Amino acid sequence: METVQNIKQRFEIIGNDPKLNRAVEKAIQVAPTDISVLVVGESGVGKESIPKIIHSLSHRKHGKYIAVNCGAIPEGTIDSELFGHEKGSFTGATSTREGYFEVADGGTIFLDEVGELPLTTQVRLLRVLENGEFIKVGSSQVQKTNVRIVAATNVNLFDAIEKGKFREDLYYRLSTVDIILPPLRERKDDIHLLFRKFASDFAHKYKMPAIKLEEEAIPYLLKYRWSGNIRQLRNAAEQISVLETKREISLKTLMSYLPQDGNHLPSVIKNTKSESDFSTERDILYKVLFDMKSDLHDLKKLTLELMQNGSSKVQEINKNLIQKVFGQDEKSIAVVDEKHRLEVLNADQQSMEQEEFDDDDENQNNYLDAETIDEKEQLSLAVKEIELIKKSLDRNKGKRKAAADELGISERTLYRKIKQYDL
Repeated sequence: METVQNIKQRFEIIGNDPKLNRAVEKAIQVAPTDISVLVVGESGVGKESIPKIIHSLSHRKHGKYIAVNCGAIPEGTIDSELFGHEKGSFTGATSTREGYFEVADGGTIFLDEVGELPLTTQVRLLRVLENGEFIKVGSSQVQKTNVRIVAATNVNLFDAIEKGKFREDLYYRLSTVDIILPPLRERKDDIHLLFRKFASDFAHKYKMPAIKLEEEAIPYLLKYRWSGNIRQLRNAAEQISVLETKREISLKTLMSYLPQDGNHLPSVIKNTKSESDFSTERDILYKVLFDMKSDLHDLKKLTLELMQNGSSKVQEINKNLIQKVFGQDEKSIAVVDEKHRLEVLNADQQSMEQEEFDDDDENQNNYLDAETIDEKEQLSLAVKEIELIKKSLDRNKGKRKAAADELGISERTLYRKIKQYDL
């Protein structure tokens, strides 16, 4: 049986990380079987090496090995690519075509980015996994195939299942064995080793001396997040090898080739952002409440002044305030005039009732006077509101929105008032 080190040398897998070694070991163990395998890992971690290892160590090694990037094939043609089609089955189908499952009979198919498959294609794939059967597009004849499927994904398939984008039964058929490849940031001891390997490869490729990092640049290389994983590291090594004239690479030079955007900051930034969003929403809510309170205060002020003064005088002095509270149309101002007579009567009645109090105990009387005035002001306000609302609803034939616009209040507020006063 092949050892892990031998396989890594054979397939040029660099690194000694325990998680990486475990992934290679599992690939060696499952290779002689026909078990379906799901390779999981972020983009750029080298998932394509695992199915190659499995195929080369299996009894299918003399059969075809086909790698299919499911995310790169348009949804409208992927069924034809995988299962083939009959002549005339759709526009442009000028001849019968064999699909990958027919061509790879007796071999291995690697389905990369399997999470991108359309749901209709997932149903067809499930049938192949269950009994080895498929039907060409535009055909009614069932065909048999004997292929081993190794799939890979860089997305969380459980999330895709919850969102209805991936079939749960297909997931469990594909993931008989899971092989997880760690991201490069969790393989810190391998990062510099990989960088030197890439630098040596590009020096040989472009026929120039290999680049070398200065001592102060190495810690930065190891601490960098490497969201693109090995692919990003390889690209950085190639850029520096080609563009830099000096072969000794300083920290400043290295930093200039590595993006410094928010994607490479610690994840705590995400939490801070969420708290900031919540704080912003809370501030907006407070502002709305304060504006409502201010409007209510203005309404009370206007109402009290209307009760104490003549309508024409009030409208002249508080023209802007009236327009703010009741709106700028003539209808709204007319409502104020119609209610003024009732307000004057209420004000006179308040004065008469207030004179009837006994003033033997001055402090007690003052307290009772203030309390009675406050109660009567509230009563007058309620009467005024009821009259205003009734007349506005009558004038607008019961249409709440039109009445609310006329009164200068929101429809929700009008509805609440109608319910409050049982109108």
